[in-house]
Amino acid sequence: MLMATITTDVLTIGTGPAGSAAAALLSTYGIRNMAINRYRWLANTPRAHITNQRTMEVLRDLGRQVEAEAYLHATEQNLMGENIFCESLAGEEIGRMKSWGTHPLSKAEHLLSSPTFMNDLPQTFLEPLLFTTACKRGTQARMSMEYLRHVQGEDGVTTTCLDRLSGEEITIRSKYLIGADGGNSLVAETESLPIEGKMSVGGSMNILFRADLSKYVAHRPSVLYWIMQPGADVGGIGMGLVRMIRPWNEWLIVWGYDINQPAPKVDSVMATDVARQLVGDPELEIELLSASTWTVNDAYATQMSKGRVFIMGDAAHRHPPSNGLGSNTSIQDAFNLCWKLASVLKGQAGAALLDSYDAERAPIAKQIVTRANQSIGEFGPIFEALGMTGGDDIEAIKANMDARCGAGQEATKQREALNAAIAFKKYEFDAHGIEMNQRYQSKAIVTDGQVEPVFTLDADLHYQPTTWPGGRLPHVWLYDAKGGKHSTLDLVGGGQFTLLTGLGGEAWVRATQEIAVELGIPLSAQLIGPRQTYIDHTGDWARIRDVSDAGCLLVRPDQHVCWRHTKLAVDPIDELRRVLISILAR
Repeated sequence: MLMATITTDVLTIGTGPAGSAAAALLSTYGIRNMAINRYRWLANTPRAHITNQRTMEVLRDLGRQVEAEAYLHATEQNLMGENIFCESLAGEEIGRMKSWGTHPLSKAEHLLSSPTFMNDLPQTFLEPLLFTTACKRGTQARMSMEYLRHVQGEDGVTTTCLDRLSGEEITIRSKYLIGADGGNSLVAETESLPIEGKMSVGGSMNILFRADLSKYVAHRPSVLYWIMQPGADVGGIGMGLVRMIRPWNEWLIVWGYDINQPAPKVDSVMATDVARQLVGDPELEIELLSASTWTVNDAYATQMSKGRVFIMGDAAHRHPPSNGLGSNTSIQDAFNLCWKLASVLKGQAGAALLDSYDAERAPIAKQIVTRANQSIGEFGPIFEALGMTGGDDIEAIKANMDARCGAGQEATKQREALNAAIAFKKYEFDAHGIEMNQRYQSKAIVTDGQVEPVFTLDADLHYQPTTWPGGRLPHVWLYDAKGGKHSTLDLVGGGQFTLLTGLGGEAWVRATQEIAVELGIPLSAQLIGPRQTYIDHTGDWARIRDVSDAGCLLVRPDQHVCWRHTKLAVDPIDELRRVLISILAR
């Protein structure tokens, strides 16, 4: 019996954070799409968890109810607390650092940067939220559907899949294909997309379990407790880890193994032994939920698209969980691509617009893979300060660690080195700039020769707002006539271009109305000023916008500024037409 070919506009392979976000966005933009997953359901282990402000802004753009549900299931920012370095949970604490925006100075920066809050949202909650949003809004989803191969043609992509329930092969015809199929992406392999770096550079085991560890942690809340024991520097993510999943009774242990040796078989006996060792409780009883091994990767795609095929998420950037960049970058890949696909499919933009996805996101893939693997290496100075790098002699290592407790000059130097090494881990645990400083350069951005502002602070650590075209629109609070607060980010996005101007810029508003009709694109304008819909009572917008009242900012659907004019143009209609035709590749 011949099975009819399924047709759709966009087919997404994979329903992880990248694939589910892409499906949710495409459906929100009114694009017919389908998402498939070779498994019967979504993530069954809480792999990704750190959820940064930029990702929360994407969820907020999907709808306030989506953002609210994320917070409902998340561990809030203040409980993410301080990274704890210790011999075991029950053993001696060696040091700590305030992380994830909980230091007062960092907290202020977070509050000034976004209307959203960082949180700890395990993948087992994030993924269903995105997937459900997608399906509710129109995505056709097929579980137990395995991607086999695809072939590109001039007008579309033909994908062959295996229905794992019936054993039959099914053909899906789509205009575009998204490979969100993970670190061993067959879509990337089929297209021979170039991948730079190495896979399997380290080995780790995950042990997911339930146990009430309140007495060890409730007084010092954290999501990450770093365990410094002999062997902690072998493989893995740089150090042994006891990670909070749900406060304070569900946990994940990450322990490394030598990648040059066979992966260990993690059974209940071994899992219990490792848990007892890292918790420091020889009588600890655990409820083992799952155990698995995985490898640390250091690879990224230098090209994330070819023709009608795109890759995103782990398919494009393969790295350890350091810095908590994985699911965040994946969702932001989707935010960048999906409005472009929608514009092309609706006939609002030329196909060349899609080239900007690769130009904008491939540099980000390289950046975050480099940063995540660098963070592993930055545990080294901690081990060195403690004298843990001299081999496997446990007694010698313990003596080296004990030496820091002395009163002599050498002990003082050891403590100073240890404090400095722990403090330097802010590049992993409080690197706000890595999360928020993305600035795009592509043909979907028009700078008109305006020079990119330099980073005056450390670009890894500190977000530095700018309205330079390519940067994310800065957040400040505006107010309505009743005193209600609205983020500048709430004025933009939602699948459309938005022009922001002020008093004296009324001609920009009229130009926006005319060009929206002429080009047939979703385009709106907001005039900010006294007695307008949105009012800059604090003057924060005037200080940060980098244009005059009569100037304007043009913001893309993904909330990145794509053009600005510092004052009122001689002919606003001509200017706006020129810029949008260029950005949309018309």
